[in-house]
Amino acid sequence: MPSSRSPIARAPWREKCYEIIFDAGTNAGRAFDIILLAAILLSVVVVSLETVEEFDKYDYVFKTIEWVLTALFTIEYVLRLLCVYRVARYTTSFFGVVDLFSILPTYLTLFDLGTRSLVVIRAFRLLRAFRIFKLARMLSEASMMRQAIWDARGKIVVFLATVLIVVTVSGVAMYVIENTFPSSEEASKFTSVPQAMYWAIVTMTTVGYGDVVPQTALGKLLAALLIMVGYSLIIVPTGFVSAEMGNARLRRTVSTQVCPHCMAKGHENDAVHCRFCGGKL
Repeated sequence: MPSSRSPIARAPWREKCYEIIFDAGTNAGRAFDIILLAAILLSVVVVSLETVEEFDKYDYVFKTIEWVLTALFTIEYVLRLLCVYRVARYTTSFFGVVDLFSILPTYLTLFDLGTRSLVVIRAFRLLRAFRIFKLARMLSEASMMRQAIWDARGKIVVFLATVLIVVTVSGVAMYVIENTFPSSEEASKFTSVPQAMYWAIVTMTTVGYGDVVPQTALGKLLAALLIMVGYSLIIVPTGFVSAEMGNARLRRTVSTQVCPHCMAKGHENDAVHCRFCGGKL
């Protein structure tokens, strides 16, 4: 009895279609990804411009472009269903759900049951912006980056714990300073410790909204020190991930091939079977 993981006999056109859609290492696959990339970016631009009142006069143009793009994405989704070995596994995967949600909102706009539903329909239309998630499929080194982040998870957790400690200590210190040693009769904007911790996060990330600022000299000194700490910490997680990615490159070379059985990436260039499910590539 043949193995349940063994691929069934498939029509040549399905094999060729699978190679074009799922393998970015071929010329046809790269061309397909470039066209798909342009369609995704155009769709996101259209969704964004539709919310600008000045462009309301181009509503018909935007709708026409959107329906053309939806038709293309629908064809792409159907072809993916025809190409994969396990349809159920693909449709319930992350990218399968993303592909479905990239076309579903446009079709939902057809079910306009009255003026009360217009707000909901508009929300459904904005969901089309989630097509940007489809870009992740075309990044050949996405699996390597994901693995690098996972390998550096311990260091990242320690880094986040350090940031949490700094934010907590500096927030409490600023709350005490601004409320114990006021520089004027004006009420302090640091009304609570959570408010002070919010300020610490904004300050340490060097954003500085300016809605909450220290008034005392000691508070300003603490703010300056926190900004310097923020500049020092901002490069730390980047170093962790970069080091792990460098190690990953030395360990193996990753191909762009996708397993037709479990839809996994991250195989070596000379791999014959999937390193996750054991299916034949």
